[in-house]
Amino acid sequence: MNVNMPSAEVVLHAQLPAQKKVRYFGGGRMIIKRFPKEWPLHLMVLPALIITTIFSYGPMYGLIMAFQDFSPVRGFTGSEWIGWDNFRWLFSQPNFLRTIPNTLFISIWKIALGLVCSVVFALLLNELRLVLFKRVFQTIVYIPNFISWIIMAGVLHTMLASDGLVNYMLMALGFDNVPFLSDPRVFPWTMIWTDVWKTFGFGTVVYLAVITSIDPTLYESAVIDGAGRFRQTISITLPLMGPIIVLMLTLALGNVLNAGFDQIYNLYSPIVYSTGDIIDTYLFRLAFTGAFRFAEGAAVGLMRSVVATILMSISLFVAYKVANYKIF
Repeated sequence: MNVNMPSAEVVLHAQLPAQKKVRYFGGGRMIIKRFPKEWPLHLMVLPALIITTIFSYGPMYGLIMAFQDFSPVRGFTGSEWIGWDNFRWLFSQPNFLRTIPNTLFISIWKIALGLVCSVVFALLLNELRLVLFKRVFQTIVYIPNFISWIIMAGVLHTMLASDGLVNYMLMALGFDNVPFLSDPRVFPWTMIWTDVWKTFGFGTVVYLAVITSIDPTLYESAVIDGAGRFRQTISITLPLMGPIIVLMLTLALGNVLNAGFDQIYNLYSPIVYSTGDIIDTYLFRLAFTGAFRFAEGAAVGLMRSVVATILMSISLFVAYKVANYKIF
C-alpha cells in the first residue's frame, strides 16, 4: 500500500468545483452591465429621485445655520460664522440636558413596545380563521392611526381625568385613583402607552401582509413533520418576518430623538415639566422667551440627524452580522 496516496477526503475536495467568493460590494458593476436592458426602469425612478433631491437633500444646505449667527436679512452667505457657539449655548441652558433622557426614555419605549405589540397582534390576527372577524379587528386597531393628536388629546383628557371613565372603572374594581396626566412618575408611561395604542395598527397591517405572503407549502411541510401552530410560528413565521422587522426598526430609530411633540404638547401640564418635557416642547416654550432663534433650531436638527444616522447604521450593521442579511 502506497503511504503517499491521498486520502478519499482530499480527492473528493479536489474534484469539487471551486466556489466563487461572494462579493457584497460588487453591485455597481452589475448595474452598469444590466443598464442597457433596464434603462426604462431607471427612467421611471428618475422623477422620484429628482423630487427627493430637491425637497429632501436640497434643504439640508440650511444646516449651516447651526454654525452661524444666522440672520434672515443677511442670508446664508452673509451671516457670521461662529462655529460651535450655538451648541454651547444650547447645552448651557438649565433644563435642556434633562430633556434628552426624557426624550430617549419615551421614544425608545414607544419604539420597543410598538414593535412588539404590532408583531404579536399580527400573529394573533393570522390565527383567526373567520375572515370577517379578522377584518373587523384589523379595522378597529387601524382607525386611531388616522385621528390627529388634537382630537385624541381631548378624548384622553376626558377618559384619563381623575373623574374620567378609566379611573371610574379602576375605583369600581377596588384600585386607587391614578393621576395619569398630573403625576410626573406616571405621565411618561401614559404618553408611551397612548402612542402605542394609537399607532400600532399601522405596523400590524404591514406585518400581516408579510405573513400572508409566506409560501403555504412551508406550513404544510411543518405539519407533516408534526409541528404545531406555536412551533410553526417560531420556526417559520418569525424568521421570515425578520427582514421586515429589522427594516421597520431601522426606520423607527431615525426618530429616536423625536418623542412626539404634537402628542405631549397637547397632553402635558406645568406639573410634569420636570419629567414630561422633551426636546421639542422645551424649545417651543423657550421660543416664547425670545432667546431661541433659527440657528439653535438648526443645531438641534443637525444633532438629531447625526444621532439618527449613527443608530440606523448600527442597526443595519448588526442585522448584517447577526442575521447574515446580504443587504449589499
